[in-house]
Amino acid sequence: MLSLALLAHGSDTRPRRSISPRLAHLPRITVWAWERREDLRAVDPATTAVGYLDRTVLVDAEGLSVVPRRQPMLLPASAGLVRIAVVRIETAPGAPLSAASAEAAADAIADAARQPGLAALQVDFDARESQRAWYASVLRGVRTRMPANLPLSITALASWCSYDGAWIHDLPVDEAVPMLFRMEPDRRRIAARGGLRAVAAVRDFTLREPLCANAAGISTTEPWPRDLAGKRIYIFADRGWARDGLVETLRSLP
Repeated sequence: MLSLALLAHGSDTRPRRSISPRLAHLPRITVWAWERREDLRAVDPATTAVGYLDRTVLVDAEGLSVVPRRQPMLLPASAGLVRIAVVRIETAPGAPLSAASAEAAADAIADAARQPGLAALQVDFDARESQRAWYASVLRGVRTRMPANLPLSITALASWCSYDGAWIHDLPVDEAVPMLFRMEPDRRRIAARGGLRAVAAVRDFTLREPLCANAAGISTTEPWPRDLAGKRIYIFADRGWARDGLVETLRSLP
């Protein structure tokens, strides 16, 4: 299952930015637990954190609503387990991306950071170009509402970290985690802009944004980039950890 070829589809060309001091106490490895039943009792709290979908913030024409996690998780019985709450943002056509909705979204997201014993907060949103200013406003609001010492992480499309990332450079976050899987939508956008030569030129999605340089998001069913050594790694189980092999995956990491 894990005989995955290690490909260079997310290589670096810039020196890495120093890792934020707020992240220094976190394990290097995080396993993501999305909206499904997961048994994560095999996680070693000394080496691995759990990043779990805590809630989804929905913004639509009617306003904003919060959908809490519905599926249970089985976690190690250890007080030392590092837990990272992940908040997903979803927007519907006609959603009012206004200053008021940005404030409301920031409130709903920052509320997840108030859980006792939480080690970090991560926000997941595939912001379109027209949504970026709104998203940046949301993140600024979240940062001001969070405890000062709590890390704020975001997931990032590979394109944001390679050829389309100037807008994330000054976001008030401790890291941006490039999602180095399910990248075909980005490849199709490149093809539309510049043809096949453009696809060939950036097929490796070279990571040029320093905010993205110290972390990587990978999946259990797609090839991994070569340069994972020394990076903070987040792992997504495409079919759930019961099917994709939690222990086997962790053993295979460089």
